[in-house]
Amino acid sequence: MSVMRRRIAPAVFETRPWGGFQTIDEGRGYKVKRLLVRPGQRLSLQRHRHRAEHWVVVTGSPNVIISGRRRRLKPRGSVDVPRGAWHRIENPGRLPVVLIEVQHGPYLGEDDIIRRHDDYGRAGLAAKPRSKTKKR
Repeated sequence: MSVMRRRIAPAVFETRPWGGFQTIDEGRGYKVKRLLVRPGQRLSLQRHRHRAEHWVVVTGSPNVIISGRRRRLKPRGSVDVPRGAWHRIENPGRLPVVLIEVQHGPYLGEDDIIRRHDDYGRAGLAAKPRSKTKKR
């Protein structure tokens, strides 16, 4: 069985108010990202209509909230985020948190984010669709 896979160029870091991410691999129905959450920052409380996620902690000790349940993860710890579940990653520490995020689903665009609460004024705003054209 062959796997359809799209090779991507060296990962470009995409900055966000909480830190940022790099897409490190992508193919039909999956995407792998490296997330960096700066000390004292957190992602939106959000959910996705079309994808589930799996997080593995590389460094740091984040708080994660999934469907209202808060837990603290340590390096090598992992957790599943079901499709449609409200979720958030928080970094209460003094060092950056790095996670690997594996997304699975029929659509993995950045515009599949519904925000409930956001420290950066983005709650209630629809995520902007990403352009399909590549910048050179």
